[in-house]
Amino acid sequence: MPDTSALRKKAERLRELHRPGQPLVLVNAWDCASARIFEEAGSAAIATTSAGIAFACGYPDGQKIPPALMLEAVARICASVSVPVTADLEAGYGTSPEELERTVRGMLDAGAVGLNLEDHVGDPADPLVELPIQLEKIRAVQAAGERLGVPIVLNARTDPYLRGIGSTGEMFAETIRRGEAFRDAGADCVFVPGVTDPGVIGDIVKRLACRVNILAGAGSPPIAELARIGVARVSLGSGPIRAAMSLIRRLADEVLLRGTYSTLEGITSHASMNALMRS
Repeated sequence: MPDTSALRKKAERLRELHRPGQPLVLVNAWDCASARIFEEAGSAAIATTSAGIAFACGYPDGQKIPPALMLEAVARICASVSVPVTADLEAGYGTSPEELERTVRGMLDAGAVGLNLEDHVGDPADPLVELPIQLEKIRAVQAAGERLGVPIVLNARTDPYLRGIGSTGEMFAETIRRGEAFRDAGADCVFVPGVTDPGVIGDIVKRLACRVNILAGAGSPPIAELARIGVARVSLGSGPIRAAMSLIRRLADEVLLRGTYSTLEGITSHASMNALMRS
């Protein structure tokens, strides 16, 4: 494992960056180049995207990538930047305390000091992990961090809105029920993807009375409005890699179907990318 004192400092710095009303804005990275670009652009921390890493390695999202391969990608990203890194580790790659400690140890060995832990495991018939089990997982993750000497930053995700589970009122009620329980179990931040209405976001922030992470994309409120509402963290998830892949698809279509190259106009120079990767 890397130097524990250095990891502790990065973990403390990452936690400090989660300020309600002054949100940490994360453009999620999937490889060293994207991480380095986001760091150079001014990001105070780097978050990985599990979907993006899975796609880049040839796997679909949803815990289909081997955990060792995910952690290898996280390690490369951590080695390429100087700011704290928080890793999206899906549902933690296990349920028992021993399995979760193995995941946490692998994350710390990779150099990351925070992680996402989601409560969805891909079963359409039973989409959310039962709350008592999820609370056990949260406690196990935090306990593993304590045993290993690093106060890891746990971003506990709940998916009623993202999965559209129930009516509008039911989604809100379940989000609050789970979010409060996650907070009380020791989560540093509660991640609520799938909600874009600023009024609803504001109500969630008030009810949970803790740090809240919102997933942003086209149609989401601007960062300034999310800050006014009291959001502590804004992340883009798999949006950045999907945006990059959309550009690559347009380039491929143009070159292969029309034989022209206008998509390459105005792109970052080879020299600039070389200099970035040398820095």
